[in-house]
Amino acid sequence: MVPVVDPLPPPCPRGGFLLATCQAGAEATLAERMLPLLQRAGRGAWRRGLVTFRLPPGIDPPDDPLAGPLAGAAFARALVRCFGQVSGADDATRTRALLDLVPRAAFGRLHLWPRDPRPAAEDDPHGQRLAASCTALLQALPGLAAGPATTGELVLDIVVDGPERWWVGWHRATTPSSHCPGGFHPRSLPGDKVSRAWLKLDEALASFAVPLTAGARAVELGAAPGGASQRLLEAGLDVVGIDPALVDPLVAAHPRFTHWRKRARDVRLRDFRTFDWIVADMNIDPTSTMESIGRIVTAPGVRPRGIIATLKLPDWSRAAALDGWLAAVRAWGYAPRVRQLSTGGREVCLVALRSPGPRRTTQRPDP
Repeated sequence: MVPVVDPLPPPCPRGGFLLATCQAGAEATLAERMLPLLQRAGRGAWRRGLVTFRLPPGIDPPDDPLAGPLAGAAFARALVRCFGQVSGADDATRTRALLDLVPRAAFGRLHLWPRDPRPAAEDDPHGQRLAASCTALLQALPGLAAGPATTGELVLDIVVDGPERWWVGWHRATTPSSHCPGGFHPRSLPGDKVSRAWLKLDEALASFAVPLTAGARAVELGAAPGGASQRLLEAGLDVVGIDPALVDPLVAAHPRFTHWRKRARDVRLRDFRTFDWIVADMNIDPTSTMESIGRIVTAPGVRPRGIIATLKLPDWSRAAALDGWLAAVRAWGYAPRVRQLSTGGREVCLVALRSPGPRRTTQRPDP
């Protein structure tokens, strides 16, 4: 459990821009979803993996923007209130400029991360320059600590935009992803896991605080080679994997795993009645994934507690169908949330918990 700290007053001024970081390539999709939520805001600077928005008077997002309506933007890895940029040829120069820019607020945590991690990793594979910048900042700002924030902590955010420029902002850590620098999942794939699906599900469980309980039953559609099933087994669930392809022997041999070697559409609907969770991470069109899940959860007697699904996006334009997919999930009687995970590719993760009360009228997802 993440410890809770006493909330501290936010900085004043609060910063006139909202800065959003995202997967490289998702900038336009992120802006299209965020601008309606921000109303009269305008788009500011644009970089690969980063978009800023001007906040007009009267628009004041919460201290953790991901905790409010902006969570519906789905493609934002991190959202921070932005003070602006500092530049300089070295860490000392940039740090001095930062101290002139940042209000004297009681920040408790420092989050420092690269705007686009892939070229940064290629240029500095061991992260030595990033570590040196972090050390310089911690020395200049006594009282700050690096690493994951505690709940309620005020975080000073530094986004490294090339070798000479930093973006500077802040947020309060409340949502699970806002505890980690840049919203990146803090774990890497352990060597004994059979696929990256393990890591994606691990991040989904943490980001959405999914209430899995030992002894529950889960079915995974398209289970091979078994990474997600492996993560579910580690959480204490009994798991059935549905896939005509073989599952890794490490997973297949687990005493709480059963393999149904067939396609999901060939399984009788009544066989899904005893499952608490429907999990899907299939390499098919997202509309087909939605139809597969909808066929199951709208069948008589099938009422799982929740759904965890990965929706692949063949291209970014398919994100336009996201609101229709969410409406379909609500019509099935579930409350959906959606986010693009830092461990995934061009896809979104949808987690939906069963809503109280009777199931509503079935609605087909938009094509």
